[in-house]
Amino acid sequence: MIVDPPSTWNDKDKAKVGIDNLGTKSDHAAVFFPRVVQPNPLLDNQLETFAPCGIVAGIFARTDTQRGVWKAPAGIDATLVGVPQLSVPLINEENGELNPLGVNCLRTFPGVGRVSWGARTLQGDDRLASEWKYIPVRRLALYIEESLYRGTQWVVFEPNDEPLWAQIRLNIGAFMNNLFRQGAFQGSTPQDAYFVKCSSETTTQNDINLGIVNIIVGFAPLKPAEFVIIKIQQIAGQIAV
Repeated sequence: MIVDPPSTWNDKDKAKVGIDNLGTKSDHAAVFFPRVVQPNPLLDNQLETFAPCGIVAGIFARTDTQRGVWKAPAGIDATLVGVPQLSVPLINEENGELNPLGVNCLRTFPGVGRVSWGARTLQGDDRLASEWKYIPVRRLALYIEESLYRGTQWVVFEPNDEPLWAQIRLNIGAFMNNLFRQGAFQGSTPQDAYFVKCSSETTTQNDINLGIVNIIVGFAPLKPAEFVIIKIQQIAGQIAV
């Protein structure tokens, strides 16, 4: 869910105070600030302030198509098309205060224009230390979950024994390996990037009696680089004798 900032958030301080009063801290939601200023075609293209949800959703879709759901929908490629200005201009220091609280900032950069400059869920507050801190990690997990649910419907009513478990491991492993080859996971080898378990260890005889097959899938998610730290050091010249 893309949460729009309240219209009362007209500066950085109101956003800092208001982030805890949105009514949810769901890891399935994210808030983007500030609002966008666009021409209104219904009023002779006069500039008006609008909620950013539609534009942000478009950035999500564009990023999914061009890079994949595991890529954060933010950065200099995440341009806000058709947005001449933002309702609140933010500088680096203000962005640095809001981002650790889980507020995703929309920014303006020279030569680039308006861009989305944050990729955290509402569980993204550093103090919460949530494993679903980042939008791409949460969305990739949802994508894998739904894809595997749809892709394993053939399992229903099959004999629940080792031949079925081996086929499940093969099918899901092929799906996960395809994601690995596209760069969706951490790790230099498939063994480091993901695992698929479906065997007598996951499905006991009692599970079989109840008509249950248990499949466990794990993956090592990629996390976006939010801060670039450059250290510059002088090397004292040494004279070779």
